[in-house]
Amino acid sequence: MFGMSELALILVVVIVILGIRKLPELTRSAGKAARILKSESRTLKDQDAPDPAPSAPRIVPGTVVDRDDSARRP
Repeated sequence: MFGMSELALILVVVIVILGIRKLPELTRSAGKAARILKSESRTLKDQDAPDPAPSAPRIVPGTVVDRDDSARRP
């Protein structure tokens, strides 16, 4: 009877023979997926980037502390 290595070799040969017909379709699909991934990553990167010139200044509420006054305190 056949051992595991012989069965694995036969399986690989069958996959290669049957897969040859599908190889161009698989490479086209992989190329499309890569292009989609690239465009989506660019879109996300552009959305995360801050605006170079914001229309209004950003105001942060809080208390202004003068550094000279805080150094004099004991």
